[in-house]
Amino acid sequence: MKRKFLSLLMAVALTGSLLAGCGSTKQAESTNSSTAASTQAAETSAGDTGAAKPLTGGGSKIVYIITPSHSNPFFKTEAEAAAAKAKALGYEVKTVSHDDDPTKQSELFDTAISEKAAAIICDNAGSDATVAAVKKARDNNIPTFLIDREINESGIAISQIVANNYQGAKAVAEIFVEAMGEKGKYAELLGKESDTNAGVRSKAFHEVIDQYPDMKLVATQTANWEQTEAYTKMETILQSNPDIKGVICGNDTMAMGAAAAIKAAGLKGIAIIGVDGSDDVRDAIKAGDITATALQQAALISEMAVEQADKYLKTGATGADEKQLVDCIAITKDNADKLSAFKFSK
Repeated sequence: MKRKFLSLLMAVALTGSLLAGCGSTKQAESTNSSTAASTQAAETSAGDTGAAKPLTGGGSKIVYIITPSHSNPFFKTEAEAAAAKAKALGYEVKTVSHDDDPTKQSELFDTAISEKAAAIICDNAGSDATVAAVKKARDNNIPTFLIDREINESGIAISQIVANNYQGAKAVAEIFVEAMGEKGKYAELLGKESDTNAGVRSKAFHEVIDQYPDMKLVATQTANWEQTEAYTKMETILQSNPDIKGVICGNDTMAMGAAAAIKAAGLKGIAIIGVDGSDDVRDAIKAGDITATALQQAALISEMAVEQADKYLKTGATGADEKQLVDCIAITKDNADKLSAFKFSK
């Protein structure tokens, strides 16, 4: 009897020990899980892009500004506005152009890396082609801030600040429909196919225009954002469709080319819309040669990118989401006087 009693006591003690061990394991797992979660949260909050550690720059005070060709006034404005803001904040500035060539852009990124740039501001040369260059800069501790055009990957650039192309294109498409009286033949000049903005703008145009069955698209040509190419393509379109009543253009440069070809053909009263908000198109709108454009606030976007770069380098965060949209402003004869150098005075 005594032996049974002792055996019972040992069994109870062993059970208690096992239960205590299970409780300790669960508590340790819970503690470890909580610690890991806290660490992950701290890492995520370290930078707005979710990076474990903020990038601190290459070590110099150089800000590289990389854009397409400055022969286009939009890109020239981007570069000048970014450079002025960077200099005002105490940085040395190097402004270069990739000419929409991904290979040249990659070489410029390599140069920025070799010169230990503090940051790179870039209007990129292709949504897919640019990913590797931005990653390489990131691997070398240099943050990239993209303007005007997005890339097809998140989490490697610190900021991607672009005009709300969808909103702006829809706004001017509505003006286009009204100008055409909701009927008639029209043509479209598309931008560079590798540029995501070209597709976004075209889609937005058609979401509005395609609601009107009496509006007929009779020709579509790619003019690659270029004025001379747009002029040539428009000439060809007019030869086959001399009775068109409108032209939708993916940017202002192509709108200027289209307007010139229409004028050379002796045609009048054709509705033309573009996107950008250049001073040239502003003047053409005031003269009655172009109907409307959607102002992309290039100077504002460029200044925002530099300000965010400066804040990020100093604090490890921008205080904003990676992807940011800046609304466009529809420009017509009614408000064209308020537009100058891609800035709108309210």
